[in-house]
Amino acid sequence: MIKIKSIRKDWDLIESLIKDKSRILDIGCGEGDLIQQLERNLDARVHGIEKSQKLAQKGIVKGLNITQGDAEKDLLQYANQSFDYVVLSQTLQAMVQPKKILIELLRIGSKAIVSFPNFGHWKIRLQLLFNGKMPITTGLPYSWYDTPNIHFFTLKDFENLCKEMNIIIENSIGLTDRGKQFTINDSLLPANIITNEAIFLLSYKNFEPIKIKSTNKIFAKNSAIIN
Repeated sequence: MIKIKSIRKDWDLIESLIKDKSRILDIGCGEGDLIQQLERNLDARVHGIEKSQKLAQKGIVKGLNITQGDAEKDLLQYANQSFDYVVLSQTLQAMVQPKKILIELLRIGSKAIVSFPNFGHWKIRLQLLFNGKMPITTGLPYSWYDTPNIHFFTLKDFENLCKEMNIIIENSIGLTDRGKQFTINDSLLPANIITNEAIFLLSYKNFEPIKIKSTNKIFAKNSAIIN
């Protein structure tokens, strides 16, 4: 089988975090290029949801399983844990309620993969410092009055939010502005400065009841252990 070559670096990294033959939901899937890549390369079952009717229709014409809908409103239609992975690529910063979206991702899927541009990158800091204006970069190419991005946040902001929400960061990958890949936790340089784009693999803590043996019977105490 010939694998599809990605047109975006972060898509290859997203693919590397997913097991073969998984059930995947791609939120904000466009016309389905990532869906095609994951179906071909991982033999995965992928469903997409896309707000733009025009883009959704293009994907449907290709034979892809895409629903036209608004993720801010329509994720409630999906049952708990109905997917192995839920992917949100370069979209979290455009959501009205990003915290609520993260909750929904990990309700619908066992794991979530989230990628976003890092507003703490050194080029953005320098533009703000010396120009005193909202920065324009390759990762954030829009003027302030014309951008779809409504929440600008840094790598550190996102990590703190995950900690607040008891979300486990299973893996975290950074990309520099030149496309060099590195593991964020193992970075020798300050990750929040050199990361142009970040990709996170997320999950919730799993709890299991503690079984305690007694001379009379075995019972489950109202306690839990963390895997």
